[in-house]
Amino acid sequence: MANSSTKLIILFFTTIITFSISPTSNAPDLDLRLRTDPDAIRSASSDYGNLVKRSPHAVLYPSSENDVVELVRLSNECPTPFGIAARGHGHSVRGQAAAHGGVVVDMASLGRNGSRIRVSWDEALGYYADVGGEQLWIDVLRAGLEHGLAPVSWTDYLYLTVGGTLSNAGISGQSSFYGPQISNVLQLDVITGNGYLVSCSEGMNSELFLAVLGGLGQFGIITRARIVLHKAPTRAKWVRLIYDDFSMFTSDQEHLAMNGNGPNYLEGSIITDKSPPNNWRSTSFYSPSHQTKIQFLLKANGGILYSLELVKYYTATNTNIHKEVELMIKDLRFVPGFSFKKDVPLLDFLNRVGSLEGDDKEEEAHPWLNLFLPKSQIMDFHAAVILNLIHTQNQTSGPILFYPLNRQKWDDRTSAVVPEDEDIFYTLGLLHSTKRSESHVFENLNKQILEVCQRKGIRIKQYLPHYEYKEDWVQHYGSKWTTFQERKAKYDPRMILSPGQRIFTPVMESDF
Repeated sequence: MANSSTKLIILFFTTIITFSISPTSNAPDLDLRLRTDPDAIRSASSDYGNLVKRSPHAVLYPSSENDVVELVRLSNECPTPFGIAARGHGHSVRGQAAAHGGVVVDMASLGRNGSRIRVSWDEALGYYADVGGEQLWIDVLRAGLEHGLAPVSWTDYLYLTVGGTLSNAGISGQSSFYGPQISNVLQLDVITGNGYLVSCSEGMNSELFLAVLGGLGQFGIITRARIVLHKAPTRAKWVRLIYDDFSMFTSDQEHLAMNGNGPNYLEGSIITDKSPPNNWRSTSFYSPSHQTKIQFLLKANGGILYSLELVKYYTATNTNIHKEVELMIKDLRFVPGFSFKKDVPLLDFLNRVGSLEGDDKEEEAHPWLNLFLPKSQIMDFHAAVILNLIHTQNQTSGPILFYPLNRQKWDDRTSAVVPEDEDIFYTLGLLHSTKRSESHVFENLNKQILEVCQRKGIRIKQYLPHYEYKEDWVQHYGSKWTTFQERKAKYDPRMILSPGQRIFTPVMESDF
């Protein structure tokens, strides 16, 4: 009698040949691992962005890593391989985790029999957590805090999977000091595009390790990651400072970012009439009276202000935290009287966004744009983009982030792409939220921003990139393109993995 993996292959092969819903695809002995029913297809056809719809032929709900290995091997055995995309929590915004006409792997199924997070200590490595690639960062945080430990680098939103953020980079306000999440990983288990489950690290299969980190899922599916842990603080001193001058705002950010005794978290944002000070990233930081005060200043400053947000972590034994923070901000050039502070538990700060699941409604869209740009060009960018485009648009948007990152905290050997030749670069995050019927307004704004940057020679790199043509990908990777191609040929020679990124696959538009 065939085992379950063999049955899975036979069943899937049948569905691929017939391109019809198999009546046995929900058979109990397969534990619903491969599904072609409308509900499964619908759930894997769109994402948080809600901008495109790309339907797979089937969805795999694996019970083990071996199910994924067998699926990848099956695709390799087909005369024409089918695309395979690992889907974590579905928080891509332009179909990056889609597999149009192929198979989407529902990674959450790997953890359905219990948490796959194990905290350990090693004399050489220190504390670490072995974490399933499908696990959410909020669960990694909670598991670590049970031992008084935590990772040091986060994303602002914790309901993302470990495998998903490591496939991009994983950035937030901690990244200036501790690097992105891909700089805080010791080891990975990866299913490559040629169907092998491989453990890798800097000292073992290092080329695969570096390729997968920031690799947009092109070289392997992350099924386990070993994350660095440190002793966790217990509280966060949380400060926001308001600026009316962009140059002072950015120079103060850079001063803090390069200060070894500075904060543990640093992000800047832009406040406009259409992007108010309180938003979904931390809905109640400002009291109503504070909001009124800021609104008066906003009007007086032509409808634009800049917010510098910093946090200093501490434990209850640190009785000098208030003095440390005051000393840290003493020489900063924010508007006098516009310093706002809170003191919260560490978990409350890191989980300040909460879960956005209720926000991801069918008729809502999130046409986000995330850019990296070199420090030397931020004044040009401010004039051409922030003032002339973002500030003048008339529709309410989401948060607008603008803060520096330290290039020395990034490993250039990984697949992640950042601006070259400058130690400081900035990230712009336009986190738009709108009705799907009105998403074209922000899509047009994003297009204008990219066109202006190209016309003025502002050397941007997209973070969470989306391009339509191969030439754009070649330009995006620049000096890394040859290495990127060579790694693809080595680890996914038939170009099976992550077709939704559209780096090596033809563009096939499928709109709602």
